[in-house]
Amino acid sequence: MQLYNIKDLELKNKKVFIRCDFNVPTDEYNNITDDRRIRSAISTINYCLDQECSVILASHFGRPDGAIDMKYSLAPVQRRLQLLLKRDVKLSKDVIGEDATKKANELQNGEVLLLENLRFEAGETKNSQELSEKLASMADIYINDAFGVSHRAHASVEGITHFFDENSKAAGFLLQKEIQFFATLMKKPARPFVAIVGGSKVSGKLEALVNLLPKVDKIIIGGGMAFTFLKKLGYDIGASLVEDDLLDEAGRIMEQARKLGVKFYLPVDVIAAEKFDAEAVSKAVTVQEIPDGWMGLDIGPATVRLYREVLNNVQTVLWNGPMGVYEMERFSRGSTKIAHYVADSYATTVVGGGDTADLVQRIGLDEEMTFMSTGGGASLELLEGKTLPGVEPLVKSADDE
Repeated sequence: MQLYNIKDLELKNKKVFIRCDFNVPTDEYNNITDDRRIRSAISTINYCLDQECSVILASHFGRPDGAIDMKYSLAPVQRRLQLLLKRDVKLSKDVIGEDATKKANELQNGEVLLLENLRFEAGETKNSQELSEKLASMADIYINDAFGVSHRAHASVEGITHFFDENSKAAGFLLQKEIQFFATLMKKPARPFVAIVGGSKVSGKLEALVNLLPKVDKIIIGGGMAFTFLKKLGYDIGASLVEDDLLDEAGRIMEQARKLGVKFYLPVDVIAAEKFDAEAVSKAVTVQEIPDGWMGLDIGPATVRLYREVLNNVQTVLWNGPMGVYEMERFSRGSTKIAHYVADSYATTVVGGGDTADLVQRIGLDEEMTFMSTGGGASLELLEGKTLPGVEPLVKSADDE
């Protein structure tokens, strides 16, 4: 898949609209606790500024539900951008209103304007043509560098692209890198190739699992989703999370793995607790011995050792989804151990965004991974074999190549 490249555009003296993903976590005082998504966009922003143009940055932040709520203002992002870019960054008071329009019109070469939170406009998530057109009217060039939202058909992601031709739109460096990495991973992985799939529900990973089966040599299952597979195999899983309506689908996945010769690994023991609570009584038990009314909240020590052996000889690791309730310290041990084994391996290691990226960063292993995706949902849809709505308009046709 070849995308329109930012380096092929003439940017000098132009206004460049860059859709970024600055939806970063903050603490109760509105301080940014992880600026990785902001830092990931800096190379594209600096490249544009080096071409003697002006830059308009746009992003959503949180879920203000189409209403102005200053709790979701991009002011903290503006301050962090100024530090990282080492230059002044203007922040508009609105998205397409009088202040944003005036500041965009007056923007000079070398200057940067950050629009206020796109989701202050209800039309953003509805892919409003009117909002798309007004955003497009601010600039001569459109760049999508927001991989984390490219699976959403939103006004600033998909709708806006219809107002720019192939000579005035392109993918930024981050988006190019994400798409190319996943394309290589799925088509030409070094083998053996193992996928570690976790998280709470099978339903969220179902299509990804089906699409991964013909491509991988091994699959490791963890997290709450493991209990749907275990119940299908006849185990009594107590009060553990299960999706009864997907039991047959879980059976089909395991049968398909057997037919394809893919080694399919499930937990052999778990850390079970009386209830979903950080202070609950808990203990390690085999999957055959989960007490009545108890629930599994992490993989157990025997499973950790088993999965370490599975990871010993692999050349490519794709990890999407934690092994347990990693947000609670006492149920984070399995995920943490697996993260260390993945980081210490000599394999190409790819972390598929979302909770897994958060976990890996919490324990300081992000620099040890080959590639950390910035998008959980977007990376999952790529693994499902889908073309993302925000990427499709940027794909070169045969005539363009």
